[in-house]
Amino acid sequence: MDPMIRDLSSADRPREKMQRLGVRALSNEELMALFLRTGIVGKSAIQLGRELIQHYGSLSSLGQLDVNELKKFHGLGPGKASQLIAAFELGRRVALEQVQKVTLDSPQLLYDHFAPQLAHLNQEKLMVVLLNTRLHMDAAVEISSGTVSQTLAHPREILHPVVNRNAYAFFLMHNHPSGDPSPSNQDLQLTTRIRDASELMQIRFIDHVIIGRPGAGRSPYYSFRESGLI
Repeated sequence: MDPMIRDLSSADRPREKMQRLGVRALSNEELMALFLRTGIVGKSAIQLGRELIQHYGSLSSLGQLDVNELKKFHGLGPGKASQLIAAFELGRRVALEQVQKVTLDSPQLLYDHFAPQLAHLNQEKLMVVLLNTRLHMDAAVEISSGTVSQTLAHPREILHPVVNRNAYAFFLMHNHPSGDPSPSNQDLQLTTRIRDASELMQIRFIDHVIIGRPGAGRSPYYSFRESGLI
């Protein structure tokens, strides 16, 4: 059994450690302990934070839960569950503010900024990323959210926010819940239709990027442009 936080030396307690070494020196469970503040009978806040992360698999997976799901975990009530979800949402909004300052001219950059939001979802989500003339993001618009195996969207639904917001260019992006970003036949057909419609309307379609997860011998994303299909 892990020692309770009160039994740790002052140098090893999360709050004091952060003050001495900075927040980046803390482990995920130590950060979670600072948020939780208290544990439960027989478990410190650090141990509870560790078990919370292990139970859901990762911080990314934890960040996708709603209050009703999260409050089921022993040691979290509606109050702490709501606060935790709010903390994750603040983190997402900070990330969106940061990406608006980045020149999105490669699929790697798109993956770096959006994988934390999409890579661990259990259903496909199709999004359009609208860019200005400096290739900075103006908005990320969700087009559809589908089943575990497919997302359905018509080209007019995808191009509508591009035209309506007078975007200079756009990325199309969706995730594969399996973690394998290899394109399906439906992905190939959709990309071809969007490419042809964009050319007809003289809209700059930069790339379609499929977000997956790292795996042995594969990239965590698939780029249609890098593959020569756009």
